[in-house]
Amino acid sequence: MIHEDLIKITKYDVFGKLPNLFKFNDGTDVKTPEDFERKKEEIKKDAFPIQYGDLPPEPEFLEVEKIHWHWTNTMATYQVTTGTRKNPITFFMYYKTARRDPVNQPKNPVVIDGDFCWPNARITEDYVRAYLKNNVDLILFDRTVFSHDVRFERKVDGRGLGQIHRTYPDLDIGQIGAWAWGYSRCIDALEKLDICDLSCIAVTGHSRGGKTALLAGILDERITITNPNSSCMGGGGCYRIDTEVTDEYGKENRKSERISWFIKAGSIDWFNAKLADYMDREDELPFDAHSLKALVAPRILFVSEGASDISANPVGSWQTNMAATEVYKLYGKEENMLWYFRNGDHDHTPGDVEQLCNIINREKFGKPLNDKFFKTPFKPMELAFDWRCPEKIIMT
Repeated sequence: MIHEDLIKITKYDVFGKLPNLFKFNDGTDVKTPEDFERKKEEIKKDAFPIQYGDLPPEPEFLEVEKIHWHWTNTMATYQVTTGTRKNPITFFMYYKTARRDPVNQPKNPVVIDGDFCWPNARITEDYVRAYLKNNVDLILFDRTVFSHDVRFERKVDGRGLGQIHRTYPDLDIGQIGAWAWGYSRCIDALEKLDICDLSCIAVTGHSRGGKTALLAGILDERITITNPNSSCMGGGGCYRIDTEVTDEYGKENRKSERISWFIKAGSIDWFNAKLADYMDREDELPFDAHSLKALVAPRILFVSEGASDISANPVGSWQTNMAATEVYKLYGKEENMLWYFRNGDHDHTPGDVEQLCNIINREKFGKPLNDKFFKTPFKPMELAFDWRCPEKIIMT
């Protein structure tokens, strides 16, 4: 059970306040939702070249072909070919549903998950079943076919390995950007197939897949619900907050991630190389996780975390959730910024799925949320920002 004394914060450093989302770069104020739509473009110009690098363009074409079907109508495999005619990209999309009668049963909402690179470790039978029992369809694909994810073996002569780097060789595409592009191509394929309820599309992913789901949700406005799960630094965490924690199991001196971790671990290629320039000077970044979260507004953002996933920076994630909520208030959509902590460490569990399905059922059928949201596993502290949503301007 989540409660405020579950984990103990033994060190808490804040390297500067979170950047003000209600100030344009020239110092003028963001006062309306229309203003923030322009502020979004500033955030992207400030953040994307540092965190993501170049982003792949829209494809020249997309073709989808069913190559396997199960007689129960509950499973199918599709081959998707896209990219450029000169250098096409091919990947497989796996469809799972509880809907046995596609003619007489209404279409289900759908969740897209790019973590099929971990088909048994993360995508377990219980994980899949948690969607299907809630009448939510699941699309799985392996994001690593777009850009390889092999530590210290991701680049040759400075160029990434994987299909997308061959298709767009002149672009400096970071892996998260490549993987997020795959989510949008799945949506393109679903639009052609017309097998799901595309008025309610959710995207999810775990860890580096969670960082990817966040970017996918930022970039593709067809996505209704964006769910980064345990996405750590570069996702739901916070660059400017550093913690040491005793977790719920009594393990002491557990630390939150820093940019230096990714450099030492050989994982900086998930991002653009420019992010490494901010090692040990994270406070100089012109953005933080709250900036990225706010780019999803006013659509639904659901940030799910493990209370003892300390490397994911639960405190920093909470701080940036609270900051992003101020933007949702500006849109009058505070109910669309949701977050939840569960017991446990770095995982993507059927319990996380249940929470996502709870949100889907609220969105589609007006069902109430359960009581597991908005509970912290630590005593909330002073907010790491001193700005707030401006008062609404009432036109007379």
